[in-house]
Amino acid sequence: VSKKMYGANDVSFTKEAEKDLLQIKKLGLANLPVCIAKAPSSLSDDPKLHGRPRDFQVTVRGIQINAGAGFLVVLTGNIMRMPGLPKVPVASNIELQPDGTITGVG
Repeated sequence: VSKKMYGANDVSFTKEAEKDLLQIKKLGLANLPVCIAKAPSSLSDDPKLHGRPRDFQVTVRGIQINAGAGFLVVLTGNIMRMPGLPKVPVASNIELQPDGTITGVG
């Protein structure tokens, strides 16, 4: 995925990621679909490389098994595993009015 779709020229695996791969193969889960946790503003693991950079290296630091959901999460670079969130939380629109009503919800 990193080379063919994202434009990377190399992929490296940390020792932890290599251990994860061995465990995944041992458990017979190597054919599960993959979700890649990467920088949200880039197809790389480097948030400074915006858009679709070319000729970069991706570092896989770990692979998490989500057997119940049926997929693997590949953790790249210094990425925190969270769902995609907006830059400004929607909760910042919620206000309590002087009469006690709440606005900005829903």
